[in-house]
Formats: sequence, structure tokens, C-alpha cells
Amino acid sequence: MRQALLAGGVVVVLGAGVGVWASGHGDGGAPAGSARQTSAGAGAAVSPTPSRSYALSQTPRTIPAVRAHTPARGPGWRPAAANRVVVSDADLADEGRLIAGELGMAYAGEKDDVRAGDLRLALNDDEGADPESYTMTVRGGRVTVSGPSDAGVFYGTRTLKQEVRGGGTAPEGVVRDEPAKPQRGFMLDIARKHFTAGWIEDRIRELGDLKFNQLGLHFSDDQAFRIESDTHPEIVSPQHLTKAQVKRIVALAASRHITVVPEIDSPGHLGAVLAAHPELQLRNAQGVPTRGAIDISKDASAALLDDLLDEFAGLFPGGQWHLGGDEYQALTVSDPAASYPQLAAAARAAHGSGATVADLATGWLNDRADTIRAHDRTPRAWNDGFFRGTSVRPADDLVVAYWTGKEIGARPPLEYLSAGRKVINYNDEYLYYVLGEPQTFVYPTGERIYEQWTPRVLRGTTAVPARYDDQILGGSFAVWCDLANSQTQDQVAAGVRMPLRATAQKLWDPRQPSLSWTQFTALADRLG
Repeated sequence: MRQALLAGGVVVVLGAGVGVWASGHGDGGAPAGSARQTSAGAGAAVSPTPSRSYALSQTPRTIPAVRAHTPARGPGWRPAAANRVVVSDADLADEGRLIAGELGMAYAGEKDDVRAGDLRLALNDDEGADPESYTMTVRGGRVTVSGPSDAGVFYGTRTLKQEVRGGGTAPEGVVRDEPAKPQRGFMLDIARKHFTAGWIEDRIRELGDLKFNQLGLHFSDDQAFRIESDTHPEIVSPQHLTKAQVKRIVALAASRHITVVPEIDSPGHLGAVLAAHPELQLRNAQGVPTRGAIDISKDASAALLDDLLDEFAGLFPGGQWHLGGDEYQALTVSDPAASYPQLAAAARAAHGSGATVADLATGWLNDRADTIRAHDRTPRAWNDGFFRGTSVRPADDLVVAYWTGKEIGARPPLEYLSAGRKVINYNDEYLYYVLGEPQTFVYPTGERIYEQWTPRVLRGTTAVPARYDDQILGGSFAVWCDLANSQTQDQVAAGVRMPLRATAQKLWDPRQPSLSWTQFTALADRLG
């Protein structure tokens, strides 16, 4: 505590939020903090009534960091079991009940009256504001969290929860906060490795507290098809999630304002589906089957995929859908037309005499985009599913999920950006957690993401020019299970803990972090 200063007959104590409690009105009704004479007469020393003064509050320490905080003098706010969580709009009831339970408070519902200690959640009419923005005001022993949508209010409650968890008290003042990027994701490969529903639900709670808003589920690949299917039960692997489990996952995610983004990858990575439909397996001119590849020259192949897309659109109601499109093995050989004459013939029949196998694959992707677009979904595909020099153009609304520059067909990010495409950053240099570290992969570290990566670093370690920033919708940290038994699911949770926090920081706040990595790690440990 610093030295007390005598000013105007009042003792003012300067300290970091520490002072002397006011005692209410003193003898003779003098207001607390006022100077009054003692019985010794007018010439006697002034004896002040005890009062409390505070240093300006400090910016709260949270992950991700808040974008702006206006400090103020005051005691701050801390939750108490006797205090209420109230809402100004019934649409915020879910957010209110959640934070009340987390802070050990009573949820009182929609109320207009004001009481000491209240936490109030409210919607505002801030037209033009980012729908995920919020304002949190701590003043007069109360807290108000407001935003233009329930998502913004939810993020405000995440900040408040972290403030209380980290220091016990939410600091006085006003937080104004919003994300830098609208899409902040975590992708999980549940096809190669089975993850329990409970483990996935734990990750959803973790993601929600970090203000992520997307969970990608890659549930179909060569190794397995991991979700119950009614239209094609023959393709489902023995270890899988039931539809009831998925519905609970989707509902929990929605309560945390997280959209579940499903991925049924095609026309490659379909080995589990093709094991039950060998008649649709792609074979080369010598009759040798091509691993994971479906024969896109056959109408039955499209019918099967559309059955699955239509079915699972009903299970995953979010507005996003991942179509895959990567690593179709027919396009990795030196002469696709010679190796797969049936594909070349189908390309010419569908798209004209000069069409190529790449045109046929592009047409396949466009057709699947049509299927999920009918369900009001926005399609995305891996960047190596977009080919240069084709006569068939990928659908304009296909978002590029940019993960690598190493694959055949992969083009530099600027080719997509300069063409006006929207891009999501999955940079395998920083954001790929590949079990067993096969090929050239190494487990990513939170420190490297925190200190080097930004959403504009789409490929390798080099950022694209700032003028393209608005076309980069966000990013996604990804867990791939190539060597599934290399880690248990608990080891995966521990391994991604700090990379997820670093990714959350860099997607929410575009500024250079103010904390060192050591300080950031200590903060993460304190927040839990």
C-alpha cells in the first residue's frame, strides 16, 4: 500500500483496489468521508470519518484477451449465492441459467427491478455492430452484460467467468469486446480414431469458454464411418456414435453458440463406404482398385453420396458443411486419362470434348455443393480439391479450406484470394496435430502459434498481404488421427490444450499479444 495523502481534510488511501471501508453516516449525521470538528473546538485537529478510495482498475486477464477496457475506481464485483442473475429478454434464459450455475448464483429470470449484487444480461439495439460483440459494465456493485445477440452476451459471460476464476473479482469499468474473425474452429478426426461422446462434450465446454464457435467433425474416411446411418447402415463401423449421442453433442454445442460442421469427404477418402459397396470402387485400366476413391463416372456413386448428405443434413442443422474434395487418387498419377479411361470418357460426355478428369472431379464437387446448398448450407472444400486450368469452374460460394501447399493440385493462397474467394486457415505448418507425427508432421506447440502465426499465415510461415484480410474468414485447429493408437484421447486433450488457447487468442484479437508466452501459460494455468 502506498503512502496515505492528507488532502482537504480527507484521508485518501491509494492502492491497488485496497482501502478502508466507509462506516456509513458518522455521529451527528455527517456523511461518510466528510470532515467534522471534534469536541476540542474549532482549533482542534480534523478527524475524518473512514472512507474508501480505489486505484483505477486493471484490464482483466482472460483468454482470449479483451479488446478494450475502460478502467474505473471501485470495488469491482464478485458473485455471491444470495445475489441474482437476471435477464432483460427471455431469449437470454439459457445464457442466464448457465452462468448462474457456474458462479453459484440464483437465476431469477426476466426482471426489471435492480438489486445490489445483480448480474444482468441484456440485448441491445446496436445496429451495425458485430453480432458477437458485447459490452460488460461493472459499476455500483452490479454487472451488466449486453450485446446485439445472445451469442455476444454469451461471450461476455465467458469473460466474466474467467475474471472471477482468475482473481475472484471482476474489475470495475467497462469492457468492449468483439472477435477479429467470424469463424473460430476446432476440427476433430473421429473417423480414424473413435472418441467417446463424453470426451467430445468436454471439448465443447472448453471451446465455448475460449470463444470458439465451430466444431468440425470428420466422421468418414478410409478407416471407418463413425455415425449411425438409417439410409445406409451397411457402411457404419462397429465403434460409432449413435444419432442420439450426436443430437446431444449438437445441442450442447448450440448452447455454447458453437456450430458443428460435418464432413463426409469425397470423392477420395471413402474407403469405409466402399468396403460395403465394392461395385463403386474406382479401378484403373488394369482393373486395380484405387484406395479410398469412388468411381465418379457412375451415377450410383453420386446417388449414394447424396443419400448420405441429405440424411446427415437433418442431423447437423448448422449453416456450414465441409465437402472434402482432397486427395482423389485418380488425379495423382502422371496421366489420369490413360490410367482411368472411364473417367476421361465421362468427363467428355458431361463437359465437352476437351474436358479432363480434373473437370469431372470439379463437377462432382459442384454437384455435391448443390445437394447441401438445398439444405441452406454454405459449402467448403480442401484447397487441393480446386484445380487450375479446368474448363469447369468450382462454384463461386465454395469456401477454400486452405491446409497445405504440398499436395498435387495445391496452389498458393494468393491464387484463391486474388480470384475473390473466401478462405479458412487450416495451415498444416502450425494448426495440424497429427497423431504419431507421420511423414513430416510434428506436434504443433501453443508457443509457436502464439508467437508466429496469424490468420494471414495461410501456407508455410509467410503471411499474405493485409489487403486480403477480410477474405480470410478465420481459422481452425485440426486433430488428425493418422496413427490412431499413438495417443489416448486424454493425451490428445492434454496435447491440444495450449495450442487451442493460443489459436483462440490469435483469432479473437488481431494485436500483438501483450503477455509473453510464459505469462500466457501462467494465466492459462490460473484460469484452468
